[in-house]
Amino acid sequence: MPSLRWTASDLPNLRGRTAIVTGANSGIGQVAAFELARAGASVTLAVRDVKKGQVAASAMAGDVNVRELDLASLRSVRSFAEGTTGTIDFLIDNAGIMATPQQRTVDGFEMQFGTNHLGHFALTNLLVPQVTDRIIVVSSDLHRRGRIVLNDLNWETRKYKPWDAYSQSKLANLLFVLELARRLRDANSKVRAIAVHPGYAATNLQGHTSNPIMNVLSSVANKLIAQKGTMGALPTLYATVADVPSGSYVGPDGFQHLRGYPSLNSPSPQALDATLAALLWDVSEQLTGVTWPLSSSATN
Repeated sequence: MPSLRWTASDLPNLRGRTAIVTGANSGIGQVAAFELARAGASVTLAVRDVKKGQVAASAMAGDVNVRELDLASLRSVRSFAEGTTGTIDFLIDNAGIMATPQQRTVDGFEMQFGTNHLGHFALTNLLVPQVTDRIIVVSSDLHRRGRIVLNDLNWETRKYKPWDAYSQSKLANLLFVLELARRLRDANSKVRAIAVHPGYAATNLQGHTSNPIMNVLSSVANKLIAQKGTMGALPTLYATVADVPSGSYVGPDGFQHLRGYPSLNSPSPQALDATLAALLWDVSEQLTGVTWPLSSSATN
């Protein structure tokens, strides 16, 4: 696909539109929220740390509010959903953690899988009846090294490897979008589900892995190789407003899709495995207790 050299300045007027952005107090989520608000949207920063969210919101113009959401707690996810009223034009599942030491969520899930996938899975299913336009899920091109082990998604029998766990969670994001797009079509919904990845963007994620040496190397790479967070947020913003098909994967158009302007990318073959996507969905419902709320006759 030829480069469109699309930037945030190409956002249309979004006055009257509403957006929820998870993890919007830092990184590409903060940039995306900033630009959506600048374009006129009413934006909710859904964040674990409300104080940090308020600091981020104070630098944004327009209608911006902050609400608490801890994706590592299903109770918090349900509370957030229950407190969300009215329609949502854009639900942006952006928050994530990367290559952390082995930890568990309050519900007993492996932290990266629980936060990056299950938390967003539950949130999206709880809110989808209110969504009118787009659901954007931020994945990573590291999904290509991911492997879904359905009988050990929470790393209870395998030797824990931080990067493998991260890659599994990011592959789960893409499989989630694949099955979500299918279910929306079957429900006759006009809502689109789109996956994105930021390429190699300099954010605070890289400095919080479980490996101190990797943290230092990432810091150097951020300065020498990575693109700025303003560029890393472009795939999210583009997917939010551009006329791209549901189920698409949007990322940078440059070398190895590490940097550049947003364009349609091709995910790995395993991310297009419809059978695996359906199986992962079923297991995710069992783990979270949250099920698909739309019937085949629904119209959004």
